[in-house]
Amino acid sequence: MKVGFTALALFSAPFDKIIQSAFDDSFDVIEVLCEGPYLPRYALKNVSQFEIASQYNLELTIHSPTVDLNPASVNVGIREETTKQLAETVDLAAAMDASMITTHPGYIKRISDRLTKRSLDIALHTLEEWANYAADVGIAPAIENMPHNAKYFCTDVAQHKLFIETCGTSATIDVGHAHTNNAVTAFLQADFPVAYYHLSDNDGQRDLHLPIGEGTIDWTRLKRINKAIIEVNDYTAVKESRDLLARITRAPSGDSVWG
Repeated sequence: MKVGFTALALFSAPFDKIIQSAFDDSFDVIEVLCEGPYLPRYALKNVSQFEIASQYNLELTIHSPTVDLNPASVNVGIREETTKQLAETVDLAAAMDASMITTHPGYIKRISDRLTKRSLDIALHTLEEWANYAADVGIAPAIENMPHNAKYFCTDVAQHKLFIETCGTSATIDVGHAHTNNAVTAFLQADFPVAYYHLSDNDGQRDLHLPIGEGTIDWTRLKRINKAIIEVNDYTAVKESRDLLARITRAPSGDSVWG
């Protein structure tokens, strides 16, 4: 299994220090969260900072900006800005030689049958155009499942599959998000292409981004995944989570790795 972490765990550190930490601690992948200093329109002005990753044979992936953005918005202005920033994220991914981009499917601002259908149609169209642009420049696009919330799209396997098939992407499966929907097994058994997995723990109710082993997820179900990003916001907890995950995935069935 290839294992990496979100750069948010070392968000205040210069990028070369993040890369050095990943190399020193034998990680394989870094996911760059495109917020703050890594917002694409700013990061594109200093794209040379990312070149160091190739010297260490580290794979880079990108998580698109999502704060205040919504590809499902019925507000044209918000939707246009979302589309613009998604395109800028593709440009950044190409410039930094990232392998892929993950984004969110969007959400409904006000729940009603008419607005839900309209928002769903808008999200599918917006993300299909984004995915086509990413594919045109050689970047693999992926859409992530969401935590339990009546306003979010892709909280269940069926709708996640609809987005993936309509938009022509693969999936990023967030195991913590799936756990808040009591759907970890369903997502792990889903019959659509998966790019990689986001890993963090929680209590099954809230998306807490706890270290692995500090919530209620049964991590023994993850023995067959091929690539994972530990999405915990503290680097020490990232390393501890990676080590526990390794013990879990190596343990024979029925053996305990806890305690």
